[in-house]
Amino acid sequence: MTELKKEYKNFMDDIQKNIKDKEDLEYVQERFAKFLDVVLDEMDRILDYKEEQMNELEQMQKEINKKFTQIQKTVDNIEKDIYEDEDYDFEIICPYCDCEFAINLDEENTEIECPECNNIIELDWSGDLEEGTCNENNNNTKSGCSGCQGCGNKDFNSDKYDKEDDM
Repeated sequence: MTELKKEYKNFMDDIQKNIKDKEDLEYVQERFAKFLDVVLDEMDRILDYKEEQMNELEQMQKEINKKFTQIQKTVDNIEKDIYEDEDYDFEIICPYCDCEFAINLDEENTEIECPECNNIIELDWSGDLEEGTCNENNNNTKSGCSGCQGCGNKDFNSDKYDKEDDM
């Protein structure tokens, strides 16, 4: 703005030197001042408009940043679901068909269906191993008994094995 003031002063000095008639000088000075007022008003209007546009852009940028943050959270969750190595808590090997599969830990769930052979597998989330289960007597898990359908032990349901046959 200092350049503009400097140029304005030089312009007025030049007019005063070159216009000898006092009436003409006053007319030109007055007319130039009115013209300059219009130019400065237009510049103010343009600056106000540009400032308003900048404020709108800043607001839009804030909204875009919020949306981007939400999208990033969604993408992170999707990425976690897709690429997380262990998205399960527990691996099971079916005692009927030896199919290995994974399930999420849910202590409310007491049985699960094997995805391969569709047999129901009972779950014991307590972690206690029962003594005297059929697998202790015979490691052949494919022959079958009335208690677990795995060992062929006829005495499995006797008093010695009178516990829940949870797995």
